[in-house]
Amino acid sequence: MNQPHNDAQTPSFWRRPTGMALATVALIAGFFLLREHWGHVLGYWPYLLLLACPLMHLMHGHGHGGHGSHGGHRQPTARTDNNRE
Repeated sequence: MNQPHNDAQTPSFWRRPTGMALATVALIAGFFLLREHWGHVLGYWPYLLLLACPLMHLMHGHGHGGHGSHGGHRQPTARTDNNRE
């Protein structure tokens, strides 16, 4: 039973016409929802900004320092002369 081998990958859901139509409808609905409730959104704006800070720390992960310390190498520490005899 030989099945035809198709090298072309199927596009993701958002690249298909159904996904694009759904995304377009969601954007239009979001626009009108935001337009009608803009006064409420402005009242919560400071709280949304404060909520964004911890969420960004969670999403970007691993604290400060970036990706430079992933190798497991220890940085040499400064030697103190307190232990000299």
